[in-house]
Amino acid sequence: MSEPSTAGPSARSAVLRDVGRWATRLSVVVAGAWLGVLLLGRVAAPIGPFDATVAFRPFGGGAALDIPPLGALQVDAYDGPLRLEIQLSRVDEIRATALATDPARLDGLVDRVSDDLRDAVERLAWLTALAAVGGATTTSLLVLRRRREPLIALGLSTALVAGIGGLAGATWRPEALSQPTYTGLLVNANSLIGSAQDIAARFDAYRSSLEDLVSNVSTLYSTLSTLPPPGGADDSVALLHVSDVHLNPAGFDLVRQVVTQFDVDGVLDTGDLTDWGSSPENNLISSVGTLGVPYVFIRGNHDSAVTAGLVAAQPNATVLDDSAVTVAGIQVVGTPDPRFTPDPDADDGAETLEETGEGLAEFVETLPEPPAIAMVHDPGQATPLDGAVPLVLAGHTHERKVTRLDEGTLLMVQGSTGGAGLRALQGEFPEPLTCTVLYLDPTSGELTAYDEITLGGLGQTEVTIEREVVAAADVGEADGAPSTPAPSTPARTTAPASPTG
Repeated sequence: MSEPSTAGPSARSAVLRDVGRWATRLSVVVAGAWLGVLLLGRVAAPIGPFDATVAFRPFGGGAALDIPPLGALQVDAYDGPLRLEIQLSRVDEIRATALATDPARLDGLVDRVSDDLRDAVERLAWLTALAAVGGATTTSLLVLRRRREPLIALGLSTALVAGIGGLAGATWRPEALSQPTYTGLLVNANSLIGSAQDIAARFDAYRSSLEDLVSNVSTLYSTLSTLPPPGGADDSVALLHVSDVHLNPAGFDLVRQVVTQFDVDGVLDTGDLTDWGSSPENNLISSVGTLGVPYVFIRGNHDSAVTAGLVAAQPNATVLDDSAVTVAGIQVVGTPDPRFTPDPDADDGAETLEETGEGLAEFVETLPEPPAIAMVHDPGQATPLDGAVPLVLAGHTHERKVTRLDEGTLLMVQGSTGGAGLRALQGEFPEPLTCTVLYLDPTSGELTAYDEITLGGLGQTEVTIEREVVAAADVGEADGAPSTPAPSTPARTTAPASPTG
């Protein structure tokens, strides 16, 4: 009898040993590559004004942007074992300042960020590939300890990296970039982005409608000018009270139109000319210098010291800070809002508001004659001025209101000449644009009448001008109750949105 053959079992054993050896090699290569990517697969890079860390992590495909402490957004942009992670660490002060002070750089911000991100990802891809190959080769040498193993690991890891890159390229989904998933506080980003897009779309219609409305101011003024002179005086001084423009170009359009049509002698601005007091916003301030009449300004809680300085640099402008100026024979004093809302630490509350009013009242006492008008931004600053000046102008609340204070001072709070700015378009009913033309006796400086001008916001189709003739306040009432200005046959004129001339 012949002996049984051992070739079959030996061959199978050899195959199993080879399979086991290659499985071990592949496991070592994958583990080494994973370790190399985990330790070295990251780069620090500037992305626009941010310092960022860009890394590949072996946690699945796609990309993630981490914005601490707000949260993160994730994009299912490609498949594969590596995920691109971008973490914004901090804002570089130098780059941010350069960006904020150069409108040209600001306009190209999106392209700059795209270029920076592309460069960072390209560098990261090369570094990650080298880290994976290097990690696999080194681990193979340390674990398997055979001379040819590093060469085998080099080949396997190179093929692995090429395969991962090929898979990512083959499954690239650019449309996914517009459909991110948000976590953390950024879960509200969808609604915020939607609001921003809606604001932009609505503002086009808003500005177009306001152009028609502003055109009607001249028609309304033609009607109003047929009325008797305010207070019976032909030579009244006309001053335009505006407030809270909030960087709305349509607000400047309205101011320019009223200055021309009503032949005002000066503009009194009770603050919040801008929204954040930033340098890019300040470009619109040059419009002040083109009005051709004196412009008196006090800083609101949205105006920075830089904004106030740029207003003061205009050839026709004066910025009041516990100081006085005379416009067409009318003496005006004013004090700024002590707060600056982009800096929460600067907000000391209502007590500071009243203290600034007290400081202005003390300044008034040093003047030879009481001024005709005091300007503050917040009505909370007005109380200490009651009895010290006959008329106080304010803003801030975005609600027009006229009241007589206890000691007889008339407090006129303006609405928003800028319709609360673009932020108002977030709501269903944007604020109307308002301003008031004040008529004062050139000899005594007393307010004799005023025209309240109101332009409807988005979806509203009328302009109104109402004239109120002011009777002398009865400050000798026994009960001391405050009284309101007594109107005398107010005139109200209204026009539709379409231009009439």
